[in-house]
Amino acid sequence: MKRLFKSNKELTKNSSSNNRANQPSKAKTKATSERIGQLGEYKIDIQLSQFPNNYRYLSDIMLPNSKAKSGYSQIDHLLITPFGIFVMETKNYSGEIRGGRQDKQWIVNKRFKMMNPFNQNYGHMQALKSVLGNHDLHFISIITFTKRAVFSIDPELRKIQSDDLCVYDTELTEFINRKIQVIKLLNETKKLTNEEIDGYYKRIVEVNIDDTATRKEHVEKIKSHDSIPAVCSHCGTKVSEKVKEYCLSHNRYNGQVYCFDHQKLNKK
Repeated sequence: MKRLFKSNKELTKNSSSNNRANQPSKAKTKATSERIGQLGEYKIDIQLSQFPNNYRYLSDIMLPNSKAKSGYSQIDHLLITPFGIFVMETKNYSGEIRGGRQDKQWIVNKRFKMMNPFNQNYGHMQALKSVLGNHDLHFISIITFTKRAVFSIDPELRKIQSDDLCVYDTELTEFINRKIQVIKLLNETKKLTNEEIDGYYKRIVEVNIDDTATRKEHVEKIKSHDSIPAVCSHCGTKVSEKVKEYCLSHNRYNGQVYCFDHQKLNKK
C-alpha cells in the first residue's frame, strides 16, 4: 500500500514537472518571432536555389550607402538573372497591410505605421547601382510577406507588368518566373551575359560587409528609427524589440504589442 501511495505521489510530481516544462518560458516567447523570421528567410533561400545555374542569388547582404541613416543598406535577398536583378525585402507582419507605392508610410492592422517597404528597397537598389558601377541595370523590387498577412494594397503592386511587386513568400517563384516571361516578350532589356552575371555576383560578395560589430551597430540604428513603438498597448510598459515582433507576428494579439503579463490576458 505504501509502495502504491509512493508511486502515485511520484506520478503526480512528474506530471507537475512536465506541465511546468511544457509552459513557454519568457526566453522561448521572445525567441519565437526570431525563429519565424528565420524560417521565412529559409523558405525564400530554398526557392531561389531552384533557379537555373547561371542565375546567381545572395542573401543577407550589407553594402555601404552614404544616403542611408545608418550608412549602410542591408538587403534580404537578391537574384541576378539575364533579364534583370530582383531585389527582395522580407516582412514578417501579420494582419492587414494597407498602403500604396506613393505612400510614405504603410499601415499595419489599422494601428501601426511602417516605412513604405518599396522606398526602403529603392535605397537598396541605389546602393547596388553604386557598388556595381552601372545605373542602367534593370531592377525589379519585390516585397514578400507571409500568409499571415492580408493585403489591402494598391492593386498595381500585384500586377506582373509592374517593376514593384508585393507577394506572399509562397508565390515568390511563380511571380519571378512570370515577370521574366513578360520581360522576354517585351524584349526591352539588354540581356546580361553569364560573364556579366558572375562579375556582378563577385563584386557584391567582395563589397559585402560581414563584420559582426558593424552589422550590430547598423541594426541598432535602424531600431532607433522604427516608428512602431515597443510598448505594451495595455499598460504602456516598454518591451524589447523581440517581444514587439513576437506580438506583431501572431494574429491573436490583433496587431497590438503586449508585455508578458498582458500577453497572457489577451490570448484567445
